[in-house]
Amino acid sequence: MAEKPIKIPGPDHPITIEANPSRVIVSVAGRVVADTRAALTLREASYPAVQYIPRKDVEMALLARTQHDTYCPYKGDSAYYSIPHGGERSVNAVWTYESPYAAVAAIKDHVAFYPDRVDSIEERTAG
Repeated sequence: MAEKPIKIPGPDHPITIEANPSRVIVSVAGRVVADTRAALTLREASYPAVQYIPRKDVEMALLARTQHDTYCPYKGDSAYYSIPHGGERSVNAVWTYESPYAAVAAIKDHVAFYPDRVDSIEERTAG
């Protein structure tokens, strides 16, 4: 098996991770799956920003681990979860980097949701 390439974020492929000051709520099929005031916003190159939510703020009992996995040379190996009550649309709706590379170590113990596989990822500002 070939070695997986490891790349470091830089000017040609920037990655930033910042605390999101907003409350982030993820809903699927009428149920709140995640609710946090501790989300991290990851911005990578020209991709849309992604909210990484601490596992402690996710109803992990509503998720089911799948066999699906992917690899990102900047972040590492990712594992996936489905949200069974969301039906077919919510298969592999959630991903996590359980052992992320050092450059993105802050996302360890966090999960992210595909916006098109959940009903909403809502950001509520305080005030």
